[in-house]
Amino acid sequence: MHMPNASGTRSGGVGAGGTKRPNHKTQFQKGRLFMLTSIRGLVAATVLAGTMLAAAPALAEETDPPADFTFTGYVTGVTDYRWRGLSYSGGDFAVQGSIQVNHSSGFYLGTWASSLEQDALDIYGSAEVDVYAGWSGEVTSGLTADAGLTWYTYPNGTFGTGNYLEPYASLSTAIGPATAKIGVNYAWSQAGLGNEDNVYVYGELGASIPDTPISLNAHLGYTDGALSPKRLTLTSTDGGFDYSVGATANLTKNLSIGVSYIGVDGASIDGFSNDTVVGSVKFAF
Repeated sequence: MHMPNASGTRSGGVGAGGTKRPNHKTQFQKGRLFMLTSIRGLVAATVLAGTMLAAAPALAEETDPPADFTFTGYVTGVTDYRWRGLSYSGGDFAVQGSIQVNHSSGFYLGTWASSLEQDALDIYGSAEVDVYAGWSGEVTSGLTADAGLTWYTYPNGTFGTGNYLEPYASLSTAIGPATAKIGVNYAWSQAGLGNEDNVYVYGELGASIPDTPISLNAHLGYTDGALSPKRLTLTSTDGGFDYSVGATANLTKNLSIGVSYIGVDGASIDGFSNDTVVGSVKFAF
C-alpha cells in the first residue's frame, strides 16, 4: 500500500499511491512515532563540546569525499491513510514512517510502515510493513527513470494472507516550471491478491510557487484487476480511477505540512471510499 517516491512508489505525504517510498491500499487493504563543584566549569565544557560538534560536520564536508552510501527517512502523521484512493485506517489517524539506504550508483533499499485499522476479516491486522528495492537515475538528459520491486506485508493479520509482490517503473521530467511523472505497477496473480493479477497506471504533476515554501501537486491513477476500487466497493468488476489534488508547505528544512483532496471511483463507503480531505505533518531526516 507507500513507499519512497511512488505513487507508483510509496511516499510520505498525502494523496497518491503507486508505491510507497520517501518521494511513493486497496482491498480493505492499500503504522509510531516515537553539582556545585563547578557549575561554571560544566557550562564552559558543555559550550565547548557543542561548538566542537557543530564544527566537525563542516570540517568533514570540506575534507571528505562524498559518501557512497547515504540514509534518508521520515515520520508522518496523517488524518487518514489513503492509498490509491481507498482508506486503510478506517478514515482515522495513522502514523507512518520510512527509512532508506541509497548508493551513489542509484540503487536503493528501504522499508515503509503504517498503522492500520483492522478490516472486517482481519486480513491485514493493525500494521503494514513494506520492503522495497530498486534503481533510480537519469537515463538521458532531463529524463529520470525509477524501477524496482515492493513486497507488501501485513505481519499481524490473522485471516488468510494479504502479502504480495509488485514491480514498479516510472519516468519523470521537468516541463517548464513543473515536474511530471508517469508510472506503472504490475502484480502478477498471487495468493495475497485472491489468485488474480492487478495493474496500476498513473500520472502526476507538481510545481513550486516561486518565492514561497509552498508546492502544489496533482495525481490521477487507474487500477484494473484484484485491487480495482469498483471491485473492492462491490460496484462491478471493472477498473476504476483515483485522483488527488493537494499542497505542501515546508515550515523548516525538515518539517512540512500538507493537505489533499482525494477521490476514487466505486460506491461511496464512509471511512473507506468516500471523497475526503487528508492532512499530514511530516518530519524528514
